[in-house]
Amino acid sequence: MKMTLDVDCTPEEARRFLGLPDVSALNEQLTREMQARMSANLSALAPEDLVKNWMAFGAGAQEQFRKLMEASLAAAGKG
Repeated sequence: MKMTLDVDCTPEEARRFLGLPDVSALNEQLTREMQARMSANLSALAPEDLVKNWMAFGAGAQEQFRKLMEASLAAAGKG
């Protein structure tokens, strides 16, 4: 037997009926905190700052990558 039941209620009414806690205040607080953090970090997304960070990291990363490739070639030659 198959039975279908349609319930017309708001999310708040469903939450109360199921006995779930009201977390709307917590949700609003977390949303405000995330917005504040995003606003504070927007300056780090400036193109000039990104390029500076990438260039500073790039030289060391290239050297490490070269060493990794040399080591893998040396290991492949021994096997």
